[in-house]
Amino acid sequence: MTRKLAFATAALLSTLSFSSFAADSNITVFAASSLTNALNDIAAKYQKETGVKTTLSFASSSVLARQVALGAPANIYLSANEKWMDYVEQKGAVIDNSRVDVLKNSLVMVAPNDYPQNNIKLTASWDLSKALDGTRLAVGNPANVPAGRYAKQSLEYLKLWQQAEPLLAMANNVRSALVLVERGEAKLGIVYRTDAEISKKVKIVATFPAGSHKPITYPMALVKGNATPAAKAFYEYLQHDEAKAIFKQYGFGSVN
Repeated sequence: MTRKLAFATAALLSTLSFSSFAADSNITVFAASSLTNALNDIAAKYQKETGVKTTLSFASSSVLARQVALGAPANIYLSANEKWMDYVEQKGAVIDNSRVDVLKNSLVMVAPNDYPQNNIKLTASWDLSKALDGTRLAVGNPANVPAGRYAKQSLEYLKLWQQAEPLLAMANNVRSALVLVERGEAKLGIVYRTDAEISKKVKIVATFPAGSHKPITYPMALVKGNATPAAKAFYEYLQHDEAKAIFKQYGFGSVN
């Protein structure tokens, strides 16, 4: 009986140890919607190379930031906007000095492929209402979606905001804004270049000058209390050449 008990105890401890290791090896990443395709590919490659599975949760940076601040079980937060990374830092939700800018992007105007114009000159005299042909301009909600904030900044810079504001179709993330244009529900939309380039249903009709909005950078940080060895390893991987090559395939620029 003593030998059987010892064997059973050893087996139980072995099982618990393995379960603990498996739990520590799981990684959850909260990331901006515009990173969906690139991060899915990176996570798949990483799992093939290491066996470590990554759970990816995509939404607007603002939604994810609030969840992280409230203690959501994420290991890594990757934002499309400096403001929301500032927010989680101020809330003490990420590890000090783990914040790093990893990517950059640009802003474009898109239209369905059958839209009659291919090149729109964005000036204060442009008739946006006529160009929309009874529809609306699809954008992320400027109140909380980074792409929408950049869109507002650019439209204000070009002296088009007053004309555009009553014509907006405001989406809860940049991918939703893209879908409105893909379906033809909005004849024009403002999205990141990376989103435009992955869609086969839209075309780029204008590019916003880099100086018309704040630089579009993607900061990343480790979430406090959840910075496991596996999370730290993936955090480092996202900054190295293999991951950078995939981000580049989707049109993202590298900060470093």
